Amino acid sequence: MHKLSASVHVEIPFHDVDAMNVAWHGHYLKYFELARCELLRKFHYDYPQMRDSGFMWPIVECNLKYVRPATYGQKLRVDVTLLEYENRIKIAYEIRDAASGERLTRGTTIQVAVCANTSELQFVSPPVVIANVEQACAK
Repeated sequence: MHKLSASVHVEIPFHDVDAMNVAWHGHYLKYFELARCELLRKFHYDYPQMRDSGFMWPIVECNLKYVRPATYGQKLRVDVTLLEYENRIKIAYEIRDAASGERLTRGTTIQVAVCANTSELQFVSPPVVIANVEQACAK
């Protein structure tokens, strides 16, 4: 079974940079989010499907390693890979300069399933997640 992955392209907008023309560190999470949504769509479990399945998936852990700064107008490629899905959703990210491929940032996020009705943490991913990921990986 292969790992699911996705990529999106982002151009750093003016409103994301500071006085030194560098993307503010907090915006990298926004770029992660754009790529994460693309990945979730690959196995048909984007946020509307999460809601409809009766589960919330809060991010409980996020790690980032800033290697080089992104600057205004720079075109980036954000690559994501699904690392785990059986008990939680763990995703790896890499942000690279789109032209050179130079790595700028890497990181991971962890999301856990929480029942929308009871707010109870689920220790195993809901069957719909496992089935959707396995079906997408089989393609």
